[in-house]
Amino acid sequence: MYRSEVEEQGLIDKVVYVNRVAKVVKGGRRFSFSAIVVVGDGQGRVGFGLGKASEVPEAIRKGMEKAKKNLIQVDLAGTTVPHQMIGNAGSGSVLLKPAAKGTGVIAGGSVRAVVEAAGVKDILTKVLGSNNPHNVVRATMDALRKMKLPKTVAKDRGIQPERLRV
Repeated sequence: MYRSEVEEQGLIDKVVYVNRVAKVVKGGRRFSFSAIVVVGDGQGRVGFGLGKASEVPEAIRKGMEKAKKNLIQVDLAGTTVPHQMIGNAGSGSVLLKPAAKGTGVIAGGSVRAVVEAAGVKDILTKVLGSNNPHNVVRATMDALRKMKLPKTVAKDRGIQPERLRV
């Protein structure tokens, strides 16, 4: 059911991580699941969500709904990012670096899911500090949120793009 909704909107969804947690009760253990899901259109819009439920498919569905509500627009420079940036979340940091055309996505699992959903084709990345999937996804989103094209910076400052010193 939810798969067709996503395809209608032209969104790509990727499950980054599914975690099983146990609650100990009188009769034994009760298991529930949390899922981190990334959603993007492959053209600069990307978001992530965390869904929790007693069944895996339900947790993924909830994560997708939250991800769709948290979409952000990312400034891309062709097939890569406009400049180097470090994003932080908790004790995890992610370095995103522009790469030449044809390099491909050089990234680990969590970072790869986010940048591919955003539509980045060429990028170099490095996870610094904690490699917890929750913080890595949040740090990657933080770095992408801070990315700005020179023309956007010039517009924000109210000057001509040629007057920017790089």
